[in-house]
Amino acid sequence: MKISKNYNLTRLNTFGITVHAKFFVEINKETDLKELLTSVEFKNNQKLFFGGGSNVLFTKDFDGIVIFNKLKGIEIIENNSDFVLVRSMGGEKWHDLVLFSVNQGFWGLENLSFIPGTVGASPMQNIGAYGAELKDTLENVEAYNIETGEKKVFSNKECEFGYRESIFKNKLKGKYFISAITVKLSRKEKKNINYKVLQEYLTENKIEIKSSRDISDAIVFIRQSKLPNPKVLGNTGSFFKNIFITEEKLEDLQKRYPDIPYFKEDDLIKIPAGWLIEQCGWKGKRVGNVGMHEKQALILVNYGGATGKEIENFSLQVINSVEDKFGLKLEREVNLI
Repeated sequence: MKISKNYNLTRLNTFGITVHAKFFVEINKETDLKELLTSVEFKNNQKLFFGGGSNVLFTKDFDGIVIFNKLKGIEIIENNSDFVLVRSMGGEKWHDLVLFSVNQGFWGLENLSFIPGTVGASPMQNIGAYGAELKDTLENVEAYNIETGEKKVFSNKECEFGYRESIFKNKLKGKYFISAITVKLSRKEKKNINYKVLQEYLTENKIEIKSSRDISDAIVFIRQSKLPNPKVLGNTGSFFKNIFITEEKLEDLQKRYPDIPYFKEDDLIKIPAGWLIEQCGWKGKRVGNVGMHEKQALILVNYGGATGKEIENFSLQVINSVEDKFGLKLEREVNLI
C-alpha cells in the first residue's frame, strides 16, 4: 500500500475537473484497508472514499486523503433452480457486474445496464434507471467501520434505501468503506419493460425479449444514443434528481401546464426533471465552458476547461429558473466536494 501526496485527480472524475488531493491511496485488497486505518495520514485528515468518480463534482482541491476502491472479484455464492446470489467486490465497474449477470441468463440487473461508476458506489445513492433500482435485488452490503476497523454486513432493510438515498449517504456518510455487495437474481424470467422510453424502443424496433441480455442491449443502445461519452465530453450522467410531488400539487400545476408529464409511484407523483429544465430553455444552452447537453436536458457537461465552481454556478442558475417558473426545487444528484 502506497500513500501518494498532492495527487492529480483529473483522470479519476468524469467531469474531468483538474484538482488535486493532499493524499491518495489505492485499496487493492482488504488488508490494505486495515493497514490504512492505522496510518497517520488517514487518522489526521478528512477522508473521501472514491469509486468511478461519476457522481462527484470537485469545486476545489481536496485537503485530505482520497481512498480509491480497487477491490476486484465477482462470484456466485449460492445457486439453485429459482435464484442465485452473486457477490461482487466494490472496485468492480457496475456494468461489468450487469454483464456477468445477463451473460449467464440471470434476471434483475438488466434495467441498470450501462450506469457509470463502481459496485461499491451503487448502494450509496441506490442507483436506478428504466423502472428499476438497486434495492430491488440487493441482498446485503459489506462495509468496514473506519473508526474501529470492524466489518459489518448491512441487510437491505438496514441500508434504509430511498430515491437516490441510503444510510451511507446520510446517517453513516463517510463512516463506512463499502467493500462488497451481494445481489439476489432470478433464474426465471422477470421482465421489467414498462418504462415508456424502453417500451417504445422495443416496439419500434420489433424486438422480442427472449433473455435479460435483450433488455440490457436495448438499454445500452438507448443510453449511448442519448448520453455523451465522458471521455469525450465531461459529465456525470444525470446531474439532477427527478422531483416528487403530491396529487394536490400536480392538479395545481396542470392548470397552468396541462401537458406536464408525470408518473405515479406509491402515494407520490414523479415529475421528470429533464422536462422542467427543458421548459425553462436550458436544453442545449451553453455558458462559457459549461452547458446542458443538446440531446438530454438532465446532462450537464464540461465542454473543456471548466472549473468545478463554473459547473456549480451553472447548476444554480438552472435550479433557480425551475423554481421561479414551476415552484419546484431541483436537487443535485451529484455530490459537491
